[in-house]
Amino acid sequence: QVHLVESGGGLVQAGGSRRLSCAARERTVSIYNMGWFRQAPGKEREFVAAINWSGHNTYYADSVKGRFTISRDGPKNTVFLQMRNLKAEDTAVYYCAAADGDGYYTGRVDEYDYWGQGTQVTVSS
Repeated sequence: QVHLVESGGGLVQAGGSRRLSCAARERTVSIYNMGWFRQAPGKEREFVAAINWSGHNTYYADSVKGRFTISRDGPKNTVFLQMRNLKAEDTAVYYCAAADGDGYYTGRVDEYDYWGQGTQVTVSS
């Protein structure tokens, strides 16, 4: 079992930046492939970004490519999502997730085994 806790959400103006963190408790996430997803009101949860266990491979949704960066800090057992040039349409609850298997890069929700509780990001225009 992996217990994930997101932090860093809040209110930010359009064009601004925000960094989200995902920390693991009780167990290291260094062996897992990790991802960030988001869910806006009335919409399905959607893939944002993913990173493999070593940090060498990253994947992004087209909507955030060039603006968001996923990274991980092994010693700190933490995964980050750096968000730049935020837009109103980025407003959502952001979730961190860990995947046991190799299908993490597909962005499918069902490829991920453990989820955090989410952190709200609101972008004001």
